[in-house]
Amino acid sequence: MSSRRFSAGLALAAFAALFLLAITAPAHLSDATLEPSMRFASPSVLPPFGADRLGRPLLQYAQQGAEIVIGPALAAACFVAVLSIAGGLLRCVGDQRVDALIQGLGEVLGALPRMVVILVAALLIPSTSRGLLPLALVWALLAAPGAMDEAAAVAERLGGARFVEALRAHGFSWSRVFLYHIVALNLRPVVVRQAAEVLLQVTFLELGLSYLAVQGNEASFTHPDSLKSWADLLYMGYTAIGLGTPTWHALALGLGLVALTTVIARSTTTAVRAR
Repeated sequence: MSSRRFSAGLALAAFAALFLLAITAPAHLSDATLEPSMRFASPSVLPPFGADRLGRPLLQYAQQGAEIVIGPALAAACFVAVLSIAGGLLRCVGDQRVDALIQGLGEVLGALPRMVVILVAALLIPSTSRGLLPLALVWALLAAPGAMDEAAAVAERLGGARFVEALRAHGFSWSRVFLYHIVALNLRPVVVRQAAEVLLQVTFLELGLSYLAVQGNEASFTHPDSLKSWADLLYMGYTAIGLGTPTWHALALGLGLVALTTVIARSTTTAVRAR
């Protein structure tokens, strides 16, 4: 119990930090400083994270990147959670036609190559309406069949329709049977874990697409040009490896933000794991 409480507290604290970064994000980066000493300033010179090559605080990169990721990632996670719950509950209905239909749709969606579908969807979105949210929802839709299958397998191990009939015979209401006994007590670990994994996957999706855009000096599919992604931090930091620029602090910040999102996903999963 103590480990679950610790994991829940850690997840809440990490999410609060990410949310705070997002809501304090500026609409644009601050103007470049004219002080040569502020170029690539270290965290000790410009707290808390240092500056880029123009002397702009890296904190603003972290804030804008959090703003880009947090909303779409949460939306995708909630979408997968809802579909996962639906998959488990439909297995408890005991209708073979519904099971066959869902299984067929799941096989079709599961057979699609995710990254190819994402790139096609990104190209179909008008350049004036580009953002991470539609891509995140497409990714969630492609990930949903696996989540639904796992939730349905858990419901099947419970007994499916027989489990519902047994509880109804003891006088429990439909809401208590489905929402409490099935969802809250049995499907919760699977649903939350699948949602947390999709949240993390959407974060890495944004980083991957934005990194390719930064490397090719092109507009990103996931955010307007006025915003900076965490991928900008990683690209800035990796130049320290290849070109020897003094941007190790940017690399550390980018990896730290990725680690923060990973902590949210993993701690949430641990907090709700099955007893």
